[in-house]
Amino acid sequence: MRKAFVVVSTLLLVAFVLQFVFAAVGAFTKPAGEGTYVLHSVTGTVVIPVLTLLTVLFAALAKAPGRLIGLAFLPLGLVVLQALIAMLANASTDAAGVSTPFGLAIAGLHALNGIIAVHVVVAVLQAARKLAHPAPAGVTEVTVPQRGLA
Repeated sequence: MRKAFVVVSTLLLVAFVLQFVFAAVGAFTKPAGEGTYVLHSVTGTVVIPVLTLLTVLFAALAKAPGRLIGLAFLPLGLVVLQALIAMLANASTDAAGVSTPFGLAIAGLHALNGIIAVHVVVAVLQAARKLAHPAPAGVTEVTVPQRGLA
């Protein structure tokens, strides 16, 4: 089950990456029409929630710690927040249907929330890999400080 947890977590990360690609496809499609964001919408409302639930299921079956199971569930909450942010951004237009500065700021939060969701999924995947391939007994993990701009 631990390998299945890694596989499903990987598929979830791939779905999130594709979600950004589909958003870009929608943004750059000319002329924009009703179906411009259909791939983005389907991925966000069907594919990602299903994969998130499968990730939670396999995390539980893999006997992952409770915190990891909770972390695996978090992307579903972020997807619900995404939908609410998108609705608020789309509703924030003037009488002519033109985007307002407030609506555009809210739309920016939609992208920011997506980035946060990707980081959560990366953390889940890293933890799933660690759970599937634990360090051998008696081996101490050593962290090396990073040198860089500090």
